[in-house]
Amino acid sequence: MVTIDEFKRANQRAKDAEATLPRAVSAYYDRKTGRVVIHLSSGLIVSFSPEDAEGLEDARASQLKTIEISPSGHGLHFPALDADLYVPALLEGFLGSKKWMASRLGQMGGRSRSNAKRIAARDNGKLGGRPRKAASARRRQRQRRSGSKLIA
Repeated sequence: MVTIDEFKRANQRAKDAEATLPRAVSAYYDRKTGRVVIHLSSGLIVSFSPEDAEGLEDARASQLKTIEISPSGHGLHFPALDADLYVPALLEGFLGSKKWMASRLGQMGGRSRSNAKRIAARDNGKLGGRPRKAASARRRQRQRRSGSKLIA
């Protein structure tokens, strides 16, 4: 149960957020550019590719046609996908949960084509490359049976 004091504090936090955080005034999907465009109360216009937002990454253009803005202006709802985005998080650069963002960053790192990565891959290849999972598991079993210690 919420006390009157907690209710007043929550209302004050909402008023503070409303006064400091920009709100979405309008939002639409631009088919020509393939981006979701958000007009904010501050006059700023933000756009992003649906592939970069959790819940929208596999969306078709027809599913992005309708975007609802929450009464506070801090939320966007995509009814055809049952997906929601939090506008302040978009402004901070977070287009999904921490886990989802981490997986996206890992994908980008794996696609990296830096000179350092090429050199490391070449050096690793000279050493025989990455050990096969089955072979390394068999090796660990043999070492356990023989009583020898694993060297990391």
